[in-house]
Amino acid sequence: MKDPSCPFCRIVAKDQPAEVVLDRDQVLAFRDRNPVAPVHVLVVPKEHLPSLEAVAERHAPLLGGLVEAVNDVAQAEGIAGAFRLVSNVGAEAGQSVRHLHLHLLGGRRMSWPPG
Repeated sequence: MKDPSCPFCRIVAKDQPAEVVLDRDQVLAFRDRNPVAPVHVLVVPKEHLPSLEAVAERHAPLLGGLVEAVNDVAQAEGIAGAFRLVSNVGAEAGQSVRHLHLHLLGGRRMSWPPG
């Protein structure tokens, strides 16, 4: 299911440009336009899901594909073994696009707690 008003759905449909780093059947990964780390890649399901709250048991294979994509992108970007993975849920937590996406961050030392 695609949402024509969703910028990530438009990127998945190739109606909006993005610097794609990985394209698989169910998952797309592309560079964030406003990076907060030397490596900042968004990993999204091609199916429109508003956030992690919309994930159901039937999405288990999709989640596995997302994690596999994260690991493959981390390897390709040279940050395997030293990265942060973030998914914001809701505007108050910082989610600005209502399409499930994982921020893969790396290439610099990360501090804790975040935000």
